[in-house]
Amino acid sequence: MDHESREGGAVPRRRRAVVLGAALSSCALVAGFAPAAAATDGTGHSGHRTDYVALGDSYTSGPLIPRQVDANCARSDHNYPSLVAAARKVATFTDVSCGGATTAEMWKAQGTNGPQLDAVRRDTDLVTVQIGGNDMGFGSIIGTCAALSSKDLTGNPCQQYYGSSGTDQLTLNILETAPKVARVLRAVHAKAPHARVVLVGYPDLLPEDGSGCYPSVPFAAKDFPYLRDTGKRLNLMLRTVALLNRAEYVDTYKPTIGHDMCKAPADRWIEPLRPAAPAAPAHPNATGMEAMAGAVLARLDRRGGHR
Repeated sequence: MDHESREGGAVPRRRRAVVLGAALSSCALVAGFAPAAAATDGTGHSGHRTDYVALGDSYTSGPLIPRQVDANCARSDHNYPSLVAAARKVATFTDVSCGGATTAEMWKAQGTNGPQLDAVRRDTDLVTVQIGGNDMGFGSIIGTCAALSSKDLTGNPCQQYYGSSGTDQLTLNILETAPKVARVLRAVHAKAPHARVVLVGYPDLLPEDGSGCYPSVPFAAKDFPYLRDTGKRLNLMLRTVALLNRAEYVDTYKPTIGHDMCKAPADRWIEPLRPAAPAAPAHPNATGMEAMAGAVLARLDRRGGHR
């Protein structure tokens, strides 16, 4: 996965982290998940046709999940946008999510996939967006932490590595990704001013209780809670950016707790680094996509506000 270069600024990095971190920490993590009813006539629940566009990275596209319909983007027709579109029987559905996408791919082509924002039109009235994980370096983080684990299986070599400057680099990465995601949401609003815009968070990858499962997931014991908390910070940033940019937020973390990649094959919705079910490593399998679709549908069934 790609990691976009960081944007500089006049405020020193350490001070910027403190100020932005304080702002993020003031936003409480809230979650809601309820059974969702499906629309029956292509109109959603609002009485008019629904033209739906899905934007996102590999957590949206569903690499290796059958049936793959776009080899360039590793896109499945059983990813959560496809399940949402089917459940609500939308009038039109365009899925341009693509594995490896960063916020930059909203404006530039990715192989045969054009700029994702080109799919959003003035008459689009529903847009889901799931982006930011690659901007903050998700793929390289997994590789780095796995490689470092052999140095101290009982310790936290990954946390030490990313905190060697005195400031946690992953927290800085998340903070520096925030304005990029905000820019995407503003662009969606500009292109489709009447659309309902939904920002989708990332699911629970690691045990909520901080326990580990080496060697199935090859991280050092004390790096499991560190990386779990990093995922939570990423989702908190996304929730905050959604709130500040007139978008609704979907929490996919809470509904997937207890189904992380350390669980037994029958219970997990996120596959480990050596998947047993058809899915990319550290990504949702088909059941995980169903859970994420359920969370999106529950959000869509709620009206009144962007929280």
